[in-house]
Amino acid sequence: MNGFVLVAAAIASYFFGTIPSAIVVARSKGVDITTFGSGNPGASNVGRALGFKYFIVVFIIDVSKGAIPTLLLLQHRPAAYVCGAAAILGHIFPITRKFKGGKGVATGAGVLLPLFPFAMIICLTTWLAVMKLSKKAALASVLAVPLALILVATSDQHETWELFAFIGIALLIEIRHVSNIKRMLSGSENTLDVKK
Repeated sequence: MNGFVLVAAAIASYFFGTIPSAIVVARSKGVDITTFGSGNPGASNVGRALGFKYFIVVFIIDVSKGAIPTLLLLQHRPAAYVCGAAAILGHIFPITRKFKGGKGVATGAGVLLPLFPFAMIICLTTWLAVMKLSKKAALASVLAVPLALILVATSDQHETWELFAFIGIALLIEIRHVSNIKRMLSGSENTLDVKK
């Protein structure tokens, strides 16, 4: 792929990732999601504030932010990774919100979906199971990320560089959860009691 085209696609993917889905959905119901619960503008916090239906809406939008750029460039696999990573960075560090965004889990899952759909299904199932049992979305996310790495590593459909690319993405998402990990260790992490 032409270098200029790749740079343009990556920039477009970044700005696509900055779409503030949680903020827009919550604001439409009169809620400032950045001041509610954990303050994180993500699907889980919207679920706490508004209920399961709105959790699903935000989750689908955030997954799409990673999936669409990756899918559009799937025939150029390295470019797909670059644009998928750019979308995650846009979600986590949106220039439109002074680089204060979400944790990147759903958008990262969106990148995983077209690249390794079976791994995505297993990770989503695991996330839902852990969340249901523990009532902690952060715990589910922290466990699902290394699971994704294991599934990619054991797949016979990846090249070595792809694993390193996923390690970079995984580390970024896990670092974004350091505060959650500290709260879980202290027993002060918010539970995810999603309204019906």
